[in-house]
Amino acid sequence: MSTTTLFKHFPVKEALVFDEDADQEDGLLAAVRERPEGQSFPAAPREHALGTRLAAPDSEARFTAFTNLVNSTPALRGCRQAMWLRHTSALAKVIAEESGLAVNDPACTALAHLALEATRAVHTHEDPGQAITRAFHLLDNGWSTLARA
Repeated sequence: MSTTTLFKHFPVKEALVFDEDADQEDGLLAAVRERPEGQSFPAAPREHALGTRLAAPDSEARFTAFTNLVNSTPALRGCRQAMWLRHTSALAKVIAEESGLAVNDPACTALAHLALEATRAVHTHEDPGQAITRAFHLLDNGWSTLARA
């Protein structure tokens, strides 16, 4: 394949590494929309993040190798953060729709941003699964306080 053909499908080099961005957003939004009855909004992206990492038998090793590649490359780290946080408004909209809050409610936007940031921030922890659970515990407690107000 020629370089010209390659870059018709992948506009920047980093896109070769992050080729599942649209699928990741779809999965994240579906996790909130299709969450089990009684599951909180913060729990849905937490379970999605944990499930994504554990979906295949070799996913832990593949996840670690991918994370090491991204973390060791400044351009890939920046691209990952920008791509992942780009889902904030879509996630905030789904949270608002599902909770009955206004689409522009700052609590929905904050929860979406913090949920996305929490899943991104744990990549450097020795046990990312435990770190995801801990970060989302904080988000879940904050959201439940808001829901009671």
